[in-house]
Amino acid sequence: MQSEYWHRQASDKPLFPDLLWSRPENRQVAGKLLIIGGNLHGFAAPAESFQAATKGGVGVARVLLPESLQKIVGSAFEAGEYAPSTPSGSFSQKALSEFLQMSQWADGVLLAGDLGRNSETAILLEKLAEKYIGQLTITKDAADYFTSTPQKVSHRPDTLFVVSLAQLQKLGSSSGFARPFTFSMDFLHLIETLHEFTTVYAPNVIVKHLDTLFVAVDGEVSTTKLPEDKETWRVETAAHAAVWWLQNPLKPFEALTTAVHDSVHNI
Repeated sequence: MQSEYWHRQASDKPLFPDLLWSRPENRQVAGKLLIIGGNLHGFAAPAESFQAATKGGVGVARVLLPESLQKIVGSAFEAGEYAPSTPSGSFSQKALSEFLQMSQWADGVLLAGDLGRNSETAILLEKLAEKYIGQLTITKDAADYFTSTPQKVSHRPDTLFVVSLAQLQKLGSSSGFARPFTFSMDFLHLIETLHEFTTVYAPNVIVKHLDTLFVAVDGEVSTTKLPEDKETWRVETAAHAAVWWLQNPLKPFEALTTAVHDSVHNI
């Protein structure tokens, strides 16, 4: 018997078709997304997020990279802007003013990943989560900065994690959630656990398990089977989710579920 909070979405049929038909056709009113990511040794995640967000229908997207990448990227990436970096090439604490200033411009912020591992960056991201009031989507290694110390986000509204099951397992454990997320749990058990987790804690969750994408918002859970499995699912899904969410801020569950449907056809 299907629980009242579980909504099954077919990969070829959106659960909320009205959102598809009501999308803004004019890019000028399709929302503004700030994408943050990259370090001296890589910026694939923010670059791919920019491409996915553009393909996903965002009005305007800007990408904030550490200054360590400026000579490498140069003028080849017109959407790129830069903020102070550490000697090792990650974002430094001095980048907070750029983070907050550009966040105020945006309708939503996507922490896209490839941030590297740096203690200054960790402090910077915690300050952003604390000071920025707005939609914050977190994925890839950006999520790792919060899974071990989730206090800054566990009760933060307008927060979305697009994570692997391993990351969700760590987030739940660090948050003190009573029921563990395990790799051995079956389909229905995961749905029930996601329902309880997002009833207790504020962040929304998108996670992949058993070739299925699960969306959980305020206790409501949707499932969408992936036609094929790809390692890049987090980047594509997070970008589409951020775009759909900023375009439908009052309908987060419907928006994120529809974003998954949209991303499935682009992964």
